[in-house]
Amino acid sequence: MESSDADIEEKQALPAETSRPARLLSLDALRGFTIFLMLIVNNMALDETTPRIVTHAPWNGGVYLADFVFPWFLFCVGLSLPYSYSSFCRKGLPWWHFIVKAAQRTALLIFLGCLIESSILKKPVFTLGVLQLIGLAYFIGALLYRFRWPVRIAAAASFLLLYGAAIQFIPVPGIGAGVFEEGRNLIFYVNTTYLAPFHVKGLFSAVPTGAMVLIASVISDVLRDKSHSERKKLVILAAAGAGMTGLSLLLNIGLPFNKTVWTPSYIVLMAGTGTLMLALLYIIIDLNGICRWAFPLFVFGSNAIVAYVVPILVKVLILQVIKIDAGAGPVSLQQASINGLISLLGSQWGSWSYTVLYILAWWLILLILYVKKWFIRV
Repeated sequence: MESSDADIEEKQALPAETSRPARLLSLDALRGFTIFLMLIVNNMALDETTPRIVTHAPWNGGVYLADFVFPWFLFCVGLSLPYSYSSFCRKGLPWWHFIVKAAQRTALLIFLGCLIESSILKKPVFTLGVLQLIGLAYFIGALLYRFRWPVRIAAAASFLLLYGAAIQFIPVPGIGAGVFEEGRNLIFYVNTTYLAPFHVKGLFSAVPTGAMVLIASVISDVLRDKSHSERKKLVILAAAGAGMTGLSLLLNIGLPFNKTVWTPSYIVLMAGTGTLMLALLYIIIDLNGICRWAFPLFVFGSNAIVAYVVPILVKVLILQVIKIDAGAGPVSLQQASINGLISLLGSQWGSWSYTVLYILAWWLILLILYVKKWFIRV
């Protein structure tokens, strides 16, 4: 079948893909490590005694361990984007099929996110939470992946520059321009005034998170480029990671690291540290074949959506709903489990034991899926 000139031009505009790429185990390990951190953060049972490092940083208070989870998950989404496109290319389908598939994935992520929020609130709601924002950021990355890496980097930089400039220079009624305080800034004003009535508060966060996905897609292209030697790939990754991390420190002077608002400095820091972590894992696992130690991470990363969604649903729909009489009145099954471990091991060790056992239980479930090769993708 002959191709039209338009078809030829479109194919030339897309990233080259000629053969099935080898699986990048370092990406699986990074995704698994991020899921592991997420499970720790989501299931801490220490309340006010929770170590500060595993919580989110206060407003403009830098970054803590919990602040790496969401952006690194987005980073992994961007790293996986070229593989999704590669699979699409092998089927020989027109470009718009890829966009339709991306839209379907976005819709499913939004549905799952609303399911989680509805389960937590015990009533049907439509809102923008973690999975919804991941879906929107992924869709932005998918829309622009047809362009070469310089265009995607320019688009990501433009997103971040415009977003940061808006925060700093657009005046807020009654406050003025350049104010960046908790509850007193442009993003908070837009969210509460214009977006909250339509249940889409946080919609503009898709701009900086979309930039994260675009940056990660370029990093992934570097590792998949067969024209680069392994040494050159590592040099590029190290330079890009160190460069972005250093740049983020400069940006932090003007607009501080802030996860709530997804400031440009925070996005660039997360992209830089994510790239450095990926480079380290790439050296250890993919280049030197030292991967047995990472098997638990592979298990966590093999069913990332399951590992995120199902533990939350089980907790809010079962463990926190089922009541049992533990002698001092009815308490939830979750609290009874925590109380039992605390009475046995003490406050600190008992609470930590609950978190560790809950994570271990889900790792074993994910291991069963891994062994049976049941991988549930969105």
